[in-house]
Amino acid sequence: MLIVVAGLVVGSLLGELLGNLTSGWVQEFLTKGPTIGVTPPVTLDLRLIAFTLGVAFKVNVVGVLGIVISAVTLRHL
Repeated sequence: MLIVVAGLVVGSLLGELLGNLTSGWVQEFLTKGPTIGVTPPVTLDLRLIAFTLGVAFKVNVVGVLGIVISAVTLRHL
């Protein structure tokens, strides 16, 4: 599971970098995608201490490609 999440992170970062280097529909194709998670973050205030928790994943095409590559790599190990 950790390798799949790492593939998503590396793929998403690569997508953002490639998106900054391109323009037009290629940039939009590489960088646009849904954000999955808790937005805005949830705050739990206990008067003495307050916790703010939030998790969000921005998924794009290159991120999904990173997951596939990491899954194939994991299968071959």
